[in-house]
Amino acid sequence: MNETKEMILCDLSKCCDFDSKVDYINNLRKFLHENSPFKDNPVDYVEWVKSERVVANDYNPNKVAPPEMQLLEVSIVNDGYTQPIVTFPQDDKIEVVDGFHRSRVGKESIIVKDRVKGYLPIVGIRKEKQGKKERIASTIRHNRARGKHQVSAMSEIVIELKNRNWANKRIARELGMDEDEILRLCQVSGLEGMFQDKDFNKAWVVQGYANEEYDEITDDIDEEDFDLVRIPKESDENRIYHTFDKWEAVDYGFFEESHKTLTPIQCEYKYKELLTNLSEFERILDKVLNEWKYSCEHNLTNSSMNRIAWLGQAAVCYKYNVPSKYSGGWSLLTKDEQKAANLIAFKYLNKWLLSMNMSELDLSDAIQEDRQVELY
Repeated sequence: MNETKEMILCDLSKCCDFDSKVDYINNLRKFLHENSPFKDNPVDYVEWVKSERVVANDYNPNKVAPPEMQLLEVSIVNDGYTQPIVTFPQDDKIEVVDGFHRSRVGKESIIVKDRVKGYLPIVGIRKEKQGKKERIASTIRHNRARGKHQVSAMSEIVIELKNRNWANKRIARELGMDEDEILRLCQVSGLEGMFQDKDFNKAWVVQGYANEEYDEITDDIDEEDFDLVRIPKESDENRIYHTFDKWEAVDYGFFEESHKTLTPIQCEYKYKELLTNLSEFERILDKVLNEWKYSCEHNLTNSSMNRIAWLGQAAVCYKYNVPSKYSGGWSLLTKDEQKAANLIAFKYLNKWLLSMNMSELDLSDAIQEDRQVELY
């Protein structure tokens, strides 16, 4: 071991200038990375490259105001670079996937630039993620994990991914959103054609139309389509309404846009954590049904909604204060785990209905699979 160390130091001393030393160290790290048990993780190989080679991408929705940029500079001046810049190679340049503002500080701050000798620390995104749509998704995941993104810019990116033939479900999965959020972002764009919850035809292009034939727009809905629309059964004599101010779920953060301390990914994994622990799930459901009187009455008497899904969301919110917008965490469960969790929620739903002197349901009525998408 000592001989190897002495050999490395000897070779390093032979490097005649600073740039040669950096190249030698990068190559040494690359060799270690290629033989590392952690080589599947980009952070295992941090490389120092000339800052002028690192360029911005053209799709990052994250914007940082001047005060935050100054704070970032102060942080790097005092602590150094604690996070590398996530990149991918683009010809003779290196494009930023995440960390553009860290790269700006390294280029524009005289103090930082001098300390790092005009270099920047980078890691390369996984090779299978280097297509533009995969890079876009990766950038957004990084931004959302920090809870920072601009709605208008996010909307533009969702539109681009849809133009690239991505289905809503795939966009939701890759960006850590739910499908309702995808539709809202499409709505922000002002493109009416994006509002519909279905995939685009592969012939559809943003520059124009494939042909001049159009279906006439009408307000008519045929019986088959009408049956798929989620409409509250206002005539249901068992329906109980309560005003928003009475819903206990509000105080627990059910309708918030973010969690105070958890990242979006952490919020989603709370679904897996609770819903796969069936005994704990039952314990929490019992508390929800006993303590959320008005929330339960308002939601569990609504026969037009997925009440099984609502109970799952309510349980995760009750235990962890996770907003329902992170219900995409349901997809982290296996099919068997989903089935088991559904059955537990179904049991407690019927238990609650009986306590209200209402009729028990069968599972399909509780989930409403034939009328709406899964709401978990």
